[in-house]
Amino acid sequence: MAPASPHMKRVSVLLGHLDETRTDAPLSELMTHHCNALASVGQPARNAPDDVVIVSALRTPLCKAKKGGFKDTMPDDLLATVLSAVTERTGVDKSSVGDIVVGSVLGDGSQRAIQCRIASLLTGFPEEVPIRTVNRQCSSGLQAIADVAAAIKSGYYDVGIGAGVESMTTNPMKWDGGVNPKVETHAAAASCLLPMGITSENVAEAFGVTRNKQDSMAARSHARAASAAKAHKFDAEIVPVVTKVKDKATGLENEVVISADDGIRAGVTAAQLAKLRPAFKPNGTTTAGNASQVTDGAAAVLMMKRSEAERRGLQILGTFRAFAAVGCDPAVMGIGPAVAIPEACKKAGISVKDIDLFELNEAFASQASYCCEKLGLDEEKVNVNGGAIALGHPLGATGARCAATLLHEMNRRGPSCRYGVVSMCIGSGMGAAAVFENC
Repeated sequence: MAPASPHMKRVSVLLGHLDETRTDAPLSELMTHHCNALASVGQPARNAPDDVVIVSALRTPLCKAKKGGFKDTMPDDLLATVLSAVTERTGVDKSSVGDIVVGSVLGDGSQRAIQCRIASLLTGFPEEVPIRTVNRQCSSGLQAIADVAAAIKSGYYDVGIGAGVESMTTNPMKWDGGVNPKVETHAAAASCLLPMGITSENVAEAFGVTRNKQDSMAARSHARAASAAKAHKFDAEIVPVVTKVKDKATGLENEVVISADDGIRAGVTAAQLAKLRPAFKPNGTTTAGNASQVTDGAAAVLMMKRSEAERRGLQILGTFRAFAAVGCDPAVMGIGPAVAIPEACKKAGISVKDIDLFELNEAFASQASYCCEKLGLDEEKVNVNGGAIALGHPLGATGARCAATLLHEMNRRGPSCRYGVVSMCIGSGMGAAAVFENC
């Protein structure tokens, strides 16, 4: 029998860490590292004046990269649309915003930062209102929300916007420059360079996630998204975008209004998805049909102290309660939510069983299925309106998009839906999660 590879040895160790029945492992063995916003404040009193609350959470439609409705739209225009909407729909003066933090992954750091500044100025924010970007890979939009929440809680300002934007048409996934040769001496560091699809295959192999289970999750994602769209559930969170689409045949630009997600495949079945070829390994289980879509889009969340929202007479969508980012083995980065969600719940003073709704990013059906199974989540509480397999995964915007979808669904369900979680895995081996309360 061939010896286990370094990747699978680390997976075996990690399995031990995730085994709740295991009590023999010393704390020094636990190879996860935590970063928590608002962690020091403990569980706050409900409806406290200094709670950080959300008064608006909106997104653009999500469109297929390179061939969807935003293939000819600049990322600054996508961002400008949602920045304008969250302030204008609430009547909040743009000059009262203390800071704007924007999650973005693929755009060149300096260029994207300038594009974000351009977006804020084009949409009428005074030049005195600052803006910056943040990049924690697929959790960047959620990290932006957590950063703004932490700043408001610390008293740096009373009103802020956490947002995210990604044009995967304009900025495809690629590696710039060379690779540090030292990674050859460190297995985990080398695993940071693994294609995301290979990490999906690693998760499926290590944790026994079958092809059928993955295709079933994918079909369910499309069915739920199609049902939600038909019932107009996304209308409250989507901001229509006026843009131009270039005709390939004539080269002429036509003005259009994009008002709906264009990646949802109504009626697709697991049996149909089962016919697709593996995308990353000849005998693998990850396909184009059970992985997230490559997508363009933006989202924004307007936040402030509860006392400020009440003073302004604004409707409160929800309260930001806790955030956690947790490291894990890069070779199986998709397990991140399984370690991040319990940590975020712990910081909020609740348990995973207290959560009524989850927006768990479907980077791959393999990892999303594993995380649900590991945490014992009821599938009727997870991605009830579909997930990234159907809607798409605009990397830097996903966290803010998920927050918008979660908060609007929690409000539709009323007081009985008290707690919600947004979570995702993170390339290079991390998970992030945030807890929101419906109050």
